Amino acid sequence: MKKMGFRHIYSKINLNFTRNFKYFYSSLEKYDIANLLKEPQIGNEVIMKGWIANVRKQKQHIFLDLNDGSTSDRLQVIVPSSLDCNIKDLLPGSSVRMMGFLTLSPKGNVEVFAKDLKVLSKCSTEEGYPFAPRKQYSPEYLRQYFHLRSKTRKFSSLLRVRSAAAFAFHSAFKDEGFTNVHTPILTSNDCEGAGEAFKVVPDNENLLKQMAKPKIPSDEIFFDRKSYLTVSGQLHLEAIANGLGKVYTFGPTFRAENSKSRLHLAEFYMIEAEIPFLQEIKPLLKTVEGLIKKVTSHLLENNLADIHTCQELQKNELEWINKEFPILTYDEALKIIADCSSEFQEPVDLQNGIKKEHELFLVKYLGNIPTFIIDWPKDDKPFYMKEKSDDNTKVSAFDLLAPGVGEIVGGSLREDDLVKLSEKIPDNANLNWYLDLRKYGGVPTGGFGLGFERFLQAILKIENIKDTIPFPRWPHNCSM
Repeated sequence: MKKMGFRHIYSKINLNFTRNFKYFYSSLEKYDIANLLKEPQIGNEVIMKGWIANVRKQKQHIFLDLNDGSTSDRLQVIVPSSLDCNIKDLLPGSSVRMMGFLTLSPKGNVEVFAKDLKVLSKCSTEEGYPFAPRKQYSPEYLRQYFHLRSKTRKFSSLLRVRSAAAFAFHSAFKDEGFTNVHTPILTSNDCEGAGEAFKVVPDNENLLKQMAKPKIPSDEIFFDRKSYLTVSGQLHLEAIANGLGKVYTFGPTFRAENSKSRLHLAEFYMIEAEIPFLQEIKPLLKTVEGLIKKVTSHLLENNLADIHTCQELQKNELEWINKEFPILTYDEALKIIADCSSEFQEPVDLQNGIKKEHELFLVKYLGNIPTFIIDWPKDDKPFYMKEKSDDNTKVSAFDLLAPGVGEIVGGSLREDDLVKLSEKIPDNANLNWYLDLRKYGGVPTGGFGLGFERFLQAILKIENIKDTIPFPRWPHNCSM
């Protein structure tokens, strides 16, 4: 491609500035920066819209770095100082619409030479705009401005990777023959049975009085029973899987935990799947491993620039996509922890099971490769997990541990023995319908739940889960 400076191109274009700009704008092709930079047609006239990331003023020209959210790259716009465009309003953060033509800088970078520019909204920097050009801000600082942090380069890259990952998961499930199901957000079941559900009650006293019934508590009036925000769509997926085959859901879930840790949120997104006619756990592990590798590979192939903007990765940090995930039994994991007890700051108490620091150590011990832990103690897991045929103290369950994060996926075979399940279901669980699944042509199933934000933490090396979601919620914080 022959390089031509903007002055050379500008001299060849005879633009009639008295033409009808309304018609002119409507007749030009509109671009976003990402697509424009892929196949730039030097000399073409284009329309661009976006926000000013930085301004550099010289005597004859003003240089703007333009951002439109489509990429982490900035597009340089050359604005003649003589152009009538409210130059004083060309400030970092201001939104603009411009028309110009593509050119190349002396270094061969794509630029736009502006022939018309309008400031759509001035950024009031004198009123405390919190972000300065070219300055890096800590995640803690950015969390003060949930409504503005998408304007920053790093967080906008995170949101693009998050979007790409969501579509990649949907695509991967489709390729494997799964059907997407919308499980309810309002439910009468606490799937995990841990008492960590948010109760749902109408915030309208007049409505509750109108619907009141004798001897019915106020928190049961609307639905005639207690209702909660879902902690998992698993039980509903089991119902659908018994008529539809392989199914999955992808949506928000809620946990009322008093935790402000770097790995917990009160509202987060779960990818959950259920597979019928499943009697062994190995195929389930294979499904999870293949899914994670496929999505991660897709992101590395298509979103590498944004990934590096989120966090500079070392060359070998995601090489595990080409390696087989190790599988340890729970007892094998405990033995490794006991044998390496000197590696831990606090004394190892194996009676309390595997803690977060143990999870992180196990992954590092095995080469920083995501690692499956299988065959968990029955008393440590929910009622619906299937007992192992050769050891009734254990269940056919697994956790997948990832580098830097620990558990990102949990799953199991589901108990299909009607008698055993009847004995384990909590008395007040209101799950007669769940038993019906075993009575009416039910088949063995297995499934898993993947924490979407923890997956992003693992592949992007994001320390705090609050920085993987646009509007995080945690105890004492539900702003906006």
